Amino acid sequence: MKQLRNILTGVLLALGLLIPATAQADDDVTVAEQKENTVDVKEIVFGHIGDSYEWHITTWGKTAITIPLPVIVYSHTTGWHVFLSSRLEENGGSYEGLSIAPAGSKYEGKLVEHDAAGNEVCPLDISITKVVLALFINSVLLLVIMLGVARWYRKHPQDSAAPGGFVGFMEMFIMMVNDDIIKSCVGPKYRKFAPYLLTAFFFIFINNLMGLIPIFPGGANVTGNIAITMVLAVCTFLAVNLFGTKTYWKDIFWPDVPWWLKVPVPMMPFIEFFGIFTKPFALMIRLFANMLAGHMAMLVLTCLIFISASMGPALNGTLTVASVLFNIFMNALELLVAFIQAYVFTMLSAVFIGLAQEEYKEVKKVAR
Repeated sequence: MKQLRNILTGVLLALGLLIPATAQADDDVTVAEQKENTVDVKEIVFGHIGDSYEWHITTWGKTAITIPLPVIVYSHTTGWHVFLSSRLEENGGSYEGLSIAPAGSKYEGKLVEHDAAGNEVCPLDISITKVVLALFINSVLLLVIMLGVARWYRKHPQDSAAPGGFVGFMEMFIMMVNDDIIKSCVGPKYRKFAPYLLTAFFFIFINNLMGLIPIFPGGANVTGNIAITMVLAVCTFLAVNLFGTKTYWKDIFWPDVPWWLKVPVPMMPFIEFFGIFTKPFALMIRLFANMLAGHMAMLVLTCLIFISASMGPALNGTLTVASVLFNIFMNALELLVAFIQAYVFTMLSAVFIGLAQEEYKEVKKVAR
């Protein structure tokens, strides 16, 4: 312990000597150079996790390499507008009366137009944005994988040898989800809901994995977009309530509790009815928040390298090593989280569906 304390004291003294030297070096740097070298962490983080009308690939020198995406907008005053997002940049940020709302606007980052009074108006926007394109790419990848596995089974009889390689791995993966999650949570009627739950699991899992790949076509934060998680939660909501049994609805509107909790004030029926909507809401927020937080943490850790660039080589080198090590750890953790979030969403959806499939069983009293 004494040796460890001496080592820590030496490290602190070295840092204490570095800080004044760094401050003195900063005095020699002009204000203009400081502004030029300042890294906008907010722009980097929110530029990655947010949606956009173009897909930024990389920056080569001072040239940004981007993929322009189609803008499809309907205005109530000027009708349909269809053009590539590169037109906005070529015309100073405005094209055909449309422009991207600046920071601070309630439509920040969205295409807007101005009415006669000069107020911002948001038209109907069905553009192919970065998240939408990533969603298409990942969905095609999911179809290719699943149809490729199905093709192997069509070509081989049922009593043939077990598949190997990638098909064998996918069979193991699918059976794990089907047997450990769907069958055990839904119950005897699991076959009706297995296609949806399997699709939901692999859709979330593939989108989570693709979001961790830093180069095109990966890197888009699809499951960190609340609109995507909301649609998934609505699908679970419909599967639960459209196929719910009479017992399920009876337990909501007339639960098995003391009568004074139901009449004259229907307190428990109100709570149970409110729970119909809180369950999918929890599914939506859980997936969205976890994936968004993971991406933000990795980006902030990466930005430490550039933030510390003006603090001297010793401090910058130390923080760079720490940032790289933490990023490796976070990427490994996010790989686990990518699976866990798909697992948890599917499991909770299966549990909610299983609870809605319960049948009333009359208990017969045995006469003595």
